[in-house]
Amino acid sequence: MHAGPRDVAQIRLDNALALFDEFVHNTVKHPDAATLRGLERRFAERLQIQPSYWSQIKGRSRQIGERLARQFEQLCRKPYGWMDQPHDEFAPPAPTGRPAPMQAPENDANRNVPQDDDERFIVGLVLTYYRRHPERAKTRLLDLLGEVLTPPAAPPSPAPKKPESPTDDWHRVQAGVAPLKRKK
Repeated sequence: MHAGPRDVAQIRLDNALALFDEFVHNTVKHPDAATLRGLERRFAERLQIQPSYWSQIKGRSRQIGERLARQFEQLCRKPYGWMDQPHDEFAPPAPTGRPAPMQAPENDANRNVPQDDDERFIVGLVLTYYRRHPERAKTRLLDLLGEVLTPPAAPPSPAPKKPESPTDDWHRVQAGVAPLKRKK
């Protein structure tokens, strides 16, 4: 059965995102926000395309054509035709039978949409990670969010201080001085 042009476009996009995920994984072992910002530019350079073009591909305003798909394969050391084939290790998980989430009210619609390039970048990374390792991604992301969203415990209130006397200062200084060693 031959996949239609829309199917091939989606497969190529999924595979391009998988290549980016592989690039991130191989480049940075413990990524932080500062490191991740430059990775998209470096990935685009590796593919010999402009970073803005890569951004348009990810944003689905551009599709990966035949020539570009072969270029991606060659530069990422994948076999000919790899970009046109679905790869199970990158596929999103099968539906679980759970009901679909309810649609947000119209006035809240923009709350869940990335507002700038940084947000789109982070959302793209999270989606790439989730599509590659759904269970691990859920666990790690919930742990991270739990750390961030849990309010910190209030520090214990200090005991009320009693007024200090000059002898208290003397005793504190004495306690901090080591005794002299005796000569032998």
